[in-house]
Amino acid sequence: MAKGLLVTYALWAVGGPAGLHHLYLGRDTHALLWMLTLGGGGLGWLWEFWKLPSFVAQANRPQRQRQSSVGRTPPLSFIRFVAQVIVGIYFGLVALISLSFMANFYIVGLPLAVGLGVLLVAAVGNQTSDFKNTLGAAFLISPIFYGRPVAILPISLAASITAQKHRRYKTSVGSETLSVRLYRLGLAYLAFTGPLAYSTFCNTAATLSYVAETLGSFLSWFSFFPLLGRITESVFLLPYRIWRLLVGDPGFSNNSFREWEKLYEFVNSFQDEKRQLAYQVLSVSEGATNEEIHRRYRELVKIWHPDHNRHQTEEAQRHFLEIQAAYEALSQPRKPKGSWRSSQQH
Repeated sequence: MAKGLLVTYALWAVGGPAGLHHLYLGRDTHALLWMLTLGGGGLGWLWEFWKLPSFVAQANRPQRQRQSSVGRTPPLSFIRFVAQVIVGIYFGLVALISLSFMANFYIVGLPLAVGLGVLLVAAVGNQTSDFKNTLGAAFLISPIFYGRPVAILPISLAASITAQKHRRYKTSVGSETLSVRLYRLGLAYLAFTGPLAYSTFCNTAATLSYVAETLGSFLSWFSFFPLLGRITESVFLLPYRIWRLLVGDPGFSNNSFREWEKLYEFVNSFQDEKRQLAYQVLSVSEGATNEEIHRRYRELVKIWHPDHNRHQTEEAQRHFLEIQAAYEALSQPRKPKGSWRSSQQH
């Protein structure tokens, strides 16, 4: 049955962030991506307004024309590459919040989550990529940054580059019933949201701590690039600004950002507490120099490295991860309190 453009626009307007129009057009991967990211944070949903006619034309293309593209390499897309990196980071952050308690998380769970996020974007539309090579790149990079949340970024970059290198057009498959497609989408959605929901409802305090710590770690990546950090914070604020416009308050004074400032201060409070715990883990004073911290870190790593404690592997691994996290926390430059507020005022 031919797909209608008006119906597509209607579904886009009513349930666009949930991917209803993509489900109607048979773009199940794109629908799942929108379900998990709420339409790409709203930005992807708005940007699609001009792309819907091409999506409808692609859905109505005869099977014979679709088969003619198989075997050729799709053109390189910078937008798809950036989306792969961003969604890979997003999947990694969600996994860090909900699954970091697992043993060998940084070796198995984190690269798997990031790689699946990259592959999800790679499979949008009529394209896909090589599953084994993309996940292989993610698993190869992860041991280099073992125990560090910053590993999300290089893993996502490596997986995205590999996915772009092995991009190809999808082979045509037989049509499936709507119930089968919905069943598959439901399982994928539950696999993503289930662990996060469990952590939120069954261990709320720890989840809030993980969220604050993860957000703080993410923002700290940009400590050495102030301009990029301000751009990132502006991106975080964009949904709030759009909401203020929709409710009829176009003024963006400092009073408009009270809720964000509360969140920012909440993150800072956890970051301060994290540094206090880090000093305790490394058994150094708060006034310790970088050289003293580094020397103590090297000593503790030698003592608690899992390879040197095969008789107590689990305990050694736990201490080893704590030491790694503590050293990373103390290695990051401290951002002065109120710096975000002052940057907004200027």
